[in-house]
Amino acid sequence: MKTVLRKFFVGAIFLCVLLACQTEVINEQPAVIKETNPLNETKLSGEEIWQAPDTNDIPDNDEGKAIRYGRQLVLNTAFYIGPNGTVGKYTANLMNCTNCHLKAGTVLYGFNFSSTHARYPQYRAREDKILSLSQRVNNCIERPHSGKPLPIEGKEMTAIICYIKWVGQNALVNKHVKGDSPIDLEFPDVAADPVKGEAIYKRECLSCHGADGEGKMRSDNVCYEYPPLWGLKSYQPGSSIHRLVKAATFIYCNMPNDKATYQKPFLTREEAFDVAAFVNDDRIHKRPINNGAVNYPNVRSKPIDYGVGPYIDTFPEIQHKFGPFKPIVEWRTKRGLPTKF
Repeated sequence: MKTVLRKFFVGAIFLCVLLACQTEVINEQPAVIKETNPLNETKLSGEEIWQAPDTNDIPDNDEGKAIRYGRQLVLNTAFYIGPNGTVGKYTANLMNCTNCHLKAGTVLYGFNFSSTHARYPQYRAREDKILSLSQRVNNCIERPHSGKPLPIEGKEMTAIICYIKWVGQNALVNKHVKGDSPIDLEFPDVAADPVKGEAIYKRECLSCHGADGEGKMRSDNVCYEYPPLWGLKSYQPGSSIHRLVKAATFIYCNMPNDKATYQKPFLTREEAFDVAAFVNDDRIHKRPINNGAVNYPNVRSKPIDYGVGPYIDTFPEIQHKFGPFKPIVEWRTKRGLPTKF
């Protein structure tokens, strides 16, 4: 009898322990696994907020070396391929790609590379033909930088393309990402005023870009910390940033660079248009002579803010240059014509 009782109690104790262990396992919460870089797992639609990938995640292989070199070329363009470039002399001024493509093309509404690789080849109105991404890169080399094209198959071009691809690694093919295009900004009802823009420039821009728009060189004197905004060392008239709407929307979201973001602009809409008009007023500011390239040969696809005719509409050059743009948009919309800027 004692033996039977002893076995019963041992069995009961074992069963209690087993049930207790099972209860502990059942009630235990699973560990939370955080995605260190969710961008590598998801494809972005047009309304999601894009975030540039972490440079610490660049792979440690040959492709990673090309990506890192491409990033350096964007950040330190003049050092590598400027007038005194260490690997070649392709650009004719000391500006860097990052002077326009802010923080190496990673800033929302700052001419970023979020969907660039995903949307090329594409039609470009300025040339009136379809361009590859390499050709588009050379557009920047030739126009804002007044330079000569990089070899399409060369190490530098390959590296730049690798970097642009890496930055936009999760963009859907042929789709835009929010923040990759000019912000949707209502046009002012009146023309932009370069005189008012000059006062704004002196108040908010002069400390970085200089009294004569000459920019500010970096401490090593290799390239610009703040680029020249006009003059023979600045961008050509055919550059995208030379167009008023393109410039104003960029300024509105990003300038002054230590005060403004697209979420909290510093200048008003009208101020952004006025200061863009002052900076890009060719009546008072000289620029490098265009290297002979033809701009917007097809009048149907010519942007509404390109200041040189002829046009598909009846509005004069001065209005296409400085606005007001609403009448142009209304006129074209009624006739089913493009209103691109």
